[in-house]
Amino acid sequence: MAEPYSVAVSYGDDLGWIEYDEAAKKITVTLGSDEGKKKAENFLGKPLTLQVPHETLMDFTEETIEPWSSKENFQLALTRLWENTDVHVDWSRPVDYVKAHPHY
Repeated sequence: MAEPYSVAVSYGDDLGWIEYDEAAKKITVTLGSDEGKKKAENFLGKPLTLQVPHETLMDFTEETIEPWSSKENFQLALTRLWENTDVHVDWSRPVDYVKAHPHY
């Protein structure tokens, strides 16, 4: 069984992570802020209509995705998370460190 895909996140001064279990098609938000957690869960728990890039920066089409339906859709939804919820995806922060030290 594959490990869930995880990314570190922050909301204000609170740290956490979001995991995607591809086999179960399930997204789990772990965040110190209940407000930030609820915002992320609400955003990632509904179909999203997005402008999706293709070959170039000028080649976009409008598509509706379900963030939980695939890892690719989950990752795409994460790119829009901050502007819609103020929950920031910390792409470069080591998520394993955050899981071990959520209050550093």
